[in-house]
Order: sequence, then C-alpha cells, then structure tokens
Amino acid sequence: MIAVIEANGKQFLIKEGDKIKIESPKVGEIKVLLLADGEDVKIGAPYLEGKKVETEILKQGRERKKIVFRYQSKTRRRKKAGHRQHYTDIKIVSIK
Repeated sequence: MIAVIEANGKQFLIKEGDKIKIESPKVGEIKVLLLADGEDVKIGAPYLEGKKVETEILKQGRERKKIVFRYQSKTRRRKKAGHRQHYTDIKIVSIK
C-alpha cells in the first residue's frame, strides 16, 4: 500500500516503514491525498476523508547552517546572515 500525503505544504510518496524528514515540527497536520492498494486507487478532492497515517517521531532538530550573503558591487555594501531550519524525522507506522 502506498500513499501520497501532504505535510506542511509539501507532498511525499510513502509506504509503511518509510522514514521521511519534514521541515517543521508541526507533525499533526498530515493529510492523505491519494491511497493505492494494488489496483484499488482512491483519489481525494483534495483530501481523503477518514483516512489517516500513523507516525512515530524519531528525532527533532535543526539543519546545518546555510549562509545567506548579499553583496552590491561598486558601493561595497554587504550583508551576511545564517539560517538553520527546524526538522522532524518521522517513521510511517501504518496507513489506514
């Protein structure tokens, strides 16, 4: 059984036992868009009602720092900043 889910505005193709990384710690907002079990395919408009995905949180943390650097030539104006995105590693336990 495979499914397409939406979590925090991004879509993932999953099956039971998969491990995925979601950008934000808002794990409770997982919605099922498509559910396929062999030849039986159910497509939501836009979401499937009554279907849910059970998950297990493996780890929460922050990514490595990404450097954002802007430079304007001739005036030597520069601005340097860093960003660390929060993430949550989850494991798909079951799709119902």
